[in-house]
Amino acid sequence: MGWIITIIVGALCGWLASIIMKTDAQQGAVANILIGIVGALLAQWIFGNLLGWGGSTAGTFSIMGIVWGIVGSVILIAILKALRVLR
Repeated sequence: MGWIITIIVGALCGWLASIIMKTDAQQGAVANILIGIVGALLAQWIFGNLLGWGGSTAGTFSIMGIVWGIVGSVILIAILKALRVLR
Protein backbone atom coordinates (compact mmCIF):
# COMPACT_ATOMS: atom_id res chain seq x y z
CA MET A 1 0.00 0.00 0.00
CA GLY A 2 2.92 2.37 0.67
CA TRP A 3 4.11 2.41 -2.93
CA ILE A 4 0.59 3.33 -4.14
CA ILE A 5 0.55 6.33 -1.80
CA THR A 6 4.07 7.23 -2.99
CA ILE A 7 2.89 7.22 -6.61
CA ILE A 8 -0.22 9.27 -5.85
CA VAL A 9 1.62 11.85 -3.73
CA GLY A 10 4.46 11.94 -6.28
CA ALA A 11 1.97 12.61 -9.06
CA LEU A 12 0.36 15.40 -7.03
CA CYS A 13 3.69 17.03 -6.15
CA GLY A 14 5.03 16.71 -9.71
CA TRP A 15 1.82 18.06 -11.23
CA LEU A 16 1.69 21.08 -8.90
CA ALA A 17 5.38 21.79 -9.45
CA SER A 18 4.93 21.59 -13.23
CA ILE A 19 2.09 24.10 -13.00
CA ILE A 20 4.25 26.43 -10.90
CA MET A 21 7.17 26.12 -13.35
CA LYS A 22 4.86 26.33 -16.42
CA THR A 23 5.98 22.98 -17.86
CA ASP A 24 2.67 21.16 -17.47
CA ALA A 25 1.97 20.98 -21.22
CA GLN A 26 5.41 19.47 -21.91
CA GLN A 27 5.21 16.48 -19.59
CA GLY A 28 2.78 13.66 -19.02
CA ALA A 29 1.56 11.71 -16.02
CA VAL A 30 4.61 9.44 -15.79
CA ALA A 31 6.97 12.43 -15.85
CA ASN A 32 4.90 14.12 -13.13
CA ILE A 33 5.13 11.02 -10.94
CA LEU A 34 8.88 10.64 -11.44
CA ILE A 35 9.56 14.34 -10.88
CA GLY A 36 7.38 14.30 -7.75
CA ILE A 37 9.14 11.28 -6.24
CA VAL A 38 12.67 12.39 -7.15
CA GLY A 39 11.84 15.96 -6.11
CA ALA A 40 10.68 14.78 -2.68
CA LEU A 41 13.90 12.81 -2.24
CA LEU A 42 15.91 15.85 -3.38
CA ALA A 43 14.12 18.11 -0.90
CA GLN A 44 14.67 15.59 1.89
CA TRP A 45 18.37 15.46 1.07
CA ILE A 46 18.83 19.24 0.70
CA PHE A 47 16.67 20.49 3.55
CA GLY A 48 16.84 17.52 5.90
CA ASN A 49 20.44 16.34 5.62
CA LEU A 50 22.35 19.42 4.47
CA LEU A 51 20.45 22.21 6.23
CA GLY A 52 18.87 20.32 9.13
CA TRP A 53 15.35 21.56 8.36
CA GLY A 54 12.25 19.57 7.60
CA GLY A 55 11.99 17.31 10.62
CA SER A 56 11.03 13.69 10.14
CA THR A 57 8.28 13.91 7.51
CA ALA A 58 10.09 11.45 5.24
CA GLY A 59 8.04 8.40 4.48
CA THR A 60 4.85 9.82 5.99
CA PHE A 61 1.74 11.21 4.39
CA SER A 62 1.52 14.72 5.76
CA ILE A 63 0.93 18.25 4.54
CA MET A 64 4.56 19.18 5.22
CA GLY A 65 5.70 16.11 3.28
CA ILE A 66 3.66 17.31 0.30
CA VAL A 67 4.99 20.86 0.65
CA TRP A 68 8.61 19.60 0.75
CA GLY A 69 7.83 17.36 -2.23
CA ILE A 70 6.54 20.33 -4.23
CA VAL A 71 9.56 22.46 -3.26
CA GLY A 72 11.95 19.68 -4.26
CA SER A 73 10.07 19.11 -7.52
CA VAL A 74 10.28 22.81 -8.39
CA ILE A 75 14.03 22.71 -7.71
CA LEU A 76 14.36 19.59 -9.89
CA ILE A 77 12.41 21.15 -12.78
CA ALA A 78 14.58 24.29 -12.52
CA ILE A 79 17.72 22.14 -12.70
CA LEU A 80 16.35 20.24 -15.72
CA LYS A 81 15.43 23.53 -17.45
CA ALA A 82 18.96 24.86 -16.84
CA LEU A 83 20.49 21.70 -18.28
CA ARG A 84 18.32 22.02 -21.40
CA VAL A 85 19.55 25.59 -21.90
CA LEU A 86 23.17 24.46 -21.67
CA ARG A 87 22.61 21.70 -24.20
